[in-house]
Amino acid sequence: MAMNIFVAGGTGVLGRASIRALIVAGHRVRATARGEQKAELVRSLGAAPVAVDLYDEKGLRNAIAGSDAVLRLTTKIGPMSKLRDPRTWEETMRLRTEGARMLVDAAIAAGAGVYMHESVTFVYADGGASWLTEDSPTDDGGTAILRATLAGEREAERFTQHGGRGIVLRFGGFYSADAASTLETAALVRKRMMPQIGAAANYFSSIHVPDAGNAVAAALAAPAGIYNVVDDTPIPFAAYLETVARAVGARRPFHLPGFVGKWMFGDVWKFFSRSQRVSNARLKYVSGWRPEARSVAEGWRMIVPELNVSNTKLQPVSPARSRRAA
Repeated sequence: MAMNIFVAGGTGVLGRASIRALIVAGHRVRATARGEQKAELVRSLGAAPVAVDLYDEKGLRNAIAGSDAVLRLTTKIGPMSKLRDPRTWEETMRLRTEGARMLVDAAIAAGAGVYMHESVTFVYADGGASWLTEDSPTDDGGTAILRATLAGEREAERFTQHGGRGIVLRFGGFYSADAASTLETAALVRKRMMPQIGAAANYFSSIHVPDAGNAVAAALAAPAGIYNVVDDTPIPFAAYLETVARAVGARRPFHLPGFVGKWMFGDVWKFFSRSQRVSNARLKYVSGWRPEARSVAEGWRMIVPELNVSNTKLQPVSPARSRRAA
C-alpha cells in the first residue's frame, strides 16, 4: 500500500538511496532539504523537498502533518582523519538524541503509524567469531558516541509504546560510489595511507548503500523492533582491507602494532576494534529483503568503475591533538 512518507536526512548518502527505493516502491515522499541546491537534488530523486529546521518543534510538526511514516536517516560524520576529535561527532550525537526525540514527538502528534530510526551495529559487544543477532548484548564502551546511539534507539521504543510501530535499523559500515567516506577509503588504500592495525582479526559487517536503501523500503512493513542491515558475509577487518586494496589495484596495506589503535583513534577505537559478525537473518525473514551485494568483494567490484578519487583531498589516518571523547 502506498504511504505518505517524511524523510529527515533525505540528501545524505542513505537518504538518497532510500528515497530512490521508496519511490520505486510507489510511495509518496517528502524529504528535508536546506537550500535550493539540495531541494533540486530531492526533486531529481522524485520526492518533494521540505525546508525545515529539525530542532524547530512547531515547524517540524507542521512539516510532518499528514505523514503515514516518519524516517530519521540523519547522520553527519566528518572525515576519517578527524574521527579521534570528539567535535567530529557532536552534531551526529545531537541528531540521534534531541533530534530523534523531536521527530518522535512530531510523529506522535501527526498520528503517523511508523517511525524508523537509523542506528549502527557498533553498539554490539565484541562477539568474537560468533554470529550476532538483534538479541545479542550491547555495550556503549564508555563512549558518549554509543551512549547517544543507544539513547536514540529508545525513542523508537517510546513511539511503539504510544501505539505506533517503532523500527530501528542497525546498519553495518556503508560504502558506495557516491559516498565521500568510500572515496576517502579508496584513495587512502591506493596511497597506502590506511594501515592494518594489529592482527585485525575482528569481524567487520558492511552494507552497500543501495542495498541499505532497499532495506529501508522493505522494513516499512516490518513489525516494531530492531533489525540488522548488513550483507551476508562479514569478514575479518584484515581481509576487508585486502579486499579493498585488490578492488582498487593497490598493494596490501602495511601493518602497525595493535597498541597504536587507541593512540591513533582515541576512544573510537573501543568500538572500531570489536569483532562483529552480524547476522541479517531477521530482516530477511520478516520482509523478504535480500542484499544484491552479498559481500564486500562483490560490492567493491561493482563500485570501482564509478569511483573518482583523483580530486579527493587526503589526510593520513594519524594521531591528532584533541580532547578525548567522554
